[in-house]
Amino acid sequence: MIKTSGLSKTFDGGVEAVAGVDISVEPGEIVGFLGPNGAGKTTTMRMLTTLLRPTSGTATVAGHDLLGDAREVRKRIGYVSQSGGVLPVVPLRGELELQGMLYGLSRQAAAAKTQEVLARLGLTKLDGKPAAALSGGQRRRFDIAFALLHDPALLFLDEPTTGLDPQSRASLWDHIRALRAEKGMTVFLTTHYLDEADALCDRLLIIDHGRIVAEGSPAELKTGGRTLDDVFLDITGRSLREEAGV
Repeated sequence: MIKTSGLSKTFDGGVEAVAGVDISVEPGEIVGFLGPNGAGKTTTMRMLTTLLRPTSGTATVAGHDLLGDAREVRKRIGYVSQSGGVLPVVPLRGELELQGMLYGLSRQAAAAKTQEVLARLGLTKLDGKPAAALSGGQRRRFDIAFALLHDPALLFLDEPTTGLDPQSRASLWDHIRALRAEKGMTVFLTTHYLDEADALCDRLLIIDHGRIVAEGSPAELKTGGRTLDDVFLDITGRSLREEAGV
C-alpha cells in the first residue's frame, strides 16, 4: 500500500528534513510512525499525501506513483492533519455533503454517503451543529468523517488524538480498528502517545534525524521486558529538542 525508496526532502538553506527513507506498508496494516519533534514525521507524511514534493527518491502510494500520478494517489487516500479541516461555524452535515460533491459524487450520493459516515462514527445526532459547538473528541471524529467520504483504501492520521481525554481517545481507537476490520482499510498514523502506538498498531517505524532507525511490531521492539517508552528513549535519546516543525 506504501512503498518508498530513498525518499528525501531538503528545504531551502540545505536543511535535510528527511534523509532517504525506505518504507513498506502492506494492505490492511495499522502502522505507527514515531519520532521526536523535528525528526521528519510530518514532512514524510506530507510527501506521501502529495502535499510536498520530494527532493529525491521514489514512492508508490495506494498503487500509484507518487510523482507521476499524484491525482490518482489523492483519489485513493484520506488525510487528517494535526489541526483538522472543519470550519468552525458551518453546520457539519452540509459541509460533509459539499465535500462529497467535490469528490465527484452526485448530490444524492453525497447525502447518502454523509449519512453512512455519520452513523459509522456515531455523529448523526450532531450533524446540524457547527464545529465550534463540539468537544475535541467530536471534532476529531468529524475530521475523520471528511477523510472517509470517498472510501479511501489508505488513511493517513497525523496525531489524531492529541489533546483528547482518555474516553475520547479510546473511542477513536475503536473507530480506527473498525475501519480496518470492516473495510480492510490501511492506516498510517503518527502519535506521541506510545501507549496508543502499543495498543493500536500492528507495526511501528521510528524516525530520527530524517532516517528510519528502528521498525517492528510493538512486541518485537519491547525485548528484555522494556516498555515502548524505554525503547523509544534508548533509540532517540533523552535530551529535549526544539520543535523544528518537520
